[in-house]
Amino acid sequence: MTEKLPRWAQSDALMADYYVHEWGHPEHDSQKLFELLSLETYQAGLSWLQVLQRRAAFQKAFHQYDIEQVAQMTDQEIDQLMQNPGLIRNRLKLTATVQNAQAIQKLPESFAAYLWSFVDGRPQVHHPATWADVPSQDALSQRVAKQLKKDGFHFVGPVIVYAFLQASGVIDDHVRTK
Repeated sequence: MTEKLPRWAQSDALMADYYVHEWGHPEHDSQKLFELLSLETYQAGLSWLQVLQRRAAFQKAFHQYDIEQVAQMTDQEIDQLMQNPGLIRNRLKLTATVQNAQAIQKLPESFAAYLWSFVDGRPQVHHPATWADVPSQDALSQRVAKQLKKDGFHFVGPVIVYAFLQASGVIDDHVRTK
């Protein structure tokens, strides 16, 4: 079976590279997972290409997503980021990045262990027949979103969380053909 490159990944070389090398690969590094969650929050209401084109600027702005450093960022630093034309300058999204780093710090375990505990450490493999069969959310993303909110995370509705679970490989929605 070979995988079909989805239409969204065919639109740009950056998108294709992201899809082939990152999207849906099981990720177990907490810092990388934090980055993926943050990127998904930035994407809300925008195109994924806009986010990927700004990824390097976000990495620089948020200390390569070092959880400890991001958690200590101040309102004044967010004010400075709001002036950075290389970023998606949405105060709620930028502030959520800091708040989510702080929420990760409060977890009794690593962010990776926390996330993967929702699926007992095993990716949920769906392999839909077509991209049209891929939902925007499901019971798992609804449960994870609810728990994330309870644990102090922001900007984590079930649609954003579903995309995050796909990106991090917790959910495997790769379409397969014969």
